[in-house]
Amino acid sequence: MKKYENTGSKDTRSGFGAGMTELGQKNENVVALCADLIGSLKFDDFKKNHPERFFQIGIAEANMIGIAAGLTIGGKIPFTGTFANFSTGRVYDQIRQSVAYSDKNVKICASHAGLTLGEDGATHQILEDIGLMKMLPGMTVINTCDYNQTKAATIALAEHHGPAYLRFGRPVVPNFTPADEPFVIGKAIMLNEGTDVTIIATGHLVWEALIAAEALEAKGISAEVINIHTIKPLDEEAILKSVKKTGCVVTAEEHNIIGGLGESVSRTLVQNHLVPQEFVAVNDSFGESGTPDQLMEKYKLNNQAIVEAVEKVLKRK
Repeated sequence: MKKYENTGSKDTRSGFGAGMTELGQKNENVVALCADLIGSLKFDDFKKNHPERFFQIGIAEANMIGIAAGLTIGGKIPFTGTFANFSTGRVYDQIRQSVAYSDKNVKICASHAGLTLGEDGATHQILEDIGLMKMLPGMTVINTCDYNQTKAATIALAEHHGPAYLRFGRPVVPNFTPADEPFVIGKAIMLNEGTDVTIIATGHLVWEALIAAEALEAKGISAEVINIHTIKPLDEEAILKSVKKTGCVVTAEEHNIIGGLGESVSRTLVQNHLVPQEFVAVNDSFGESGTPDQLMEKYKLNNQAIVEAVEKVLKRK
């Protein structure tokens, strides 16, 4: 098994901030818009170094999306930043009409996604944002797993033309992907090769999938682990190549079971190569207040849950 080492836990939103700092230095067309959450989105350095390219919109997220769409007409590459709940649910109409339908080069960047927002509770823990965004024609959807990958994805998006949604989080999580690993939009990353089961994970669940694979190895089960950082467009070639070898799959995500990565994988399997699948996801419910660890355990979004899902799917092969 290929070992991935935690080089020092960091929050993924800081990876976004580092990516924006680098983009500010290397691409004068990159502009940043924030909805009164500069510190939370780690926009501090960008604002300090490029005040003429930073726009504080205030608590007016719909206006922020409209302004961002307008800025693209002049050749700018706008990155909007606020919490995931406000980045998607609150402004869905503006994203649909002004960005997606109009095919504007806006990068919608969303922090504090999922249950790991923690104590703020269900009203802020959006679990349906991936579904909302991936249903929009032409929208690229990215969900990164750690600090390094979030930084790399942020930088890559500046070179990608078209609407995009970048999802990351608040908590400190293991930073395990190589700092120099290329980020290719739409290309999955093989983390561990295996023969008995395919584990396809995204976001914070990627590290949990690696831990689960080690536990499964101790039980004599060979698990292939794939990091799907781009949910749309989905790397169907990588998925099909793996499941044709292993014969079954478990998907793992910090999102509602409806509308997320698991459903995208299911569609691919049904259309191309049907194998048994189990889902590690929130089972069609809202969250609640608690620490990230408490919530991930209660809603069964950790490595133990992945192991249990693997043992269940193996019985269906």
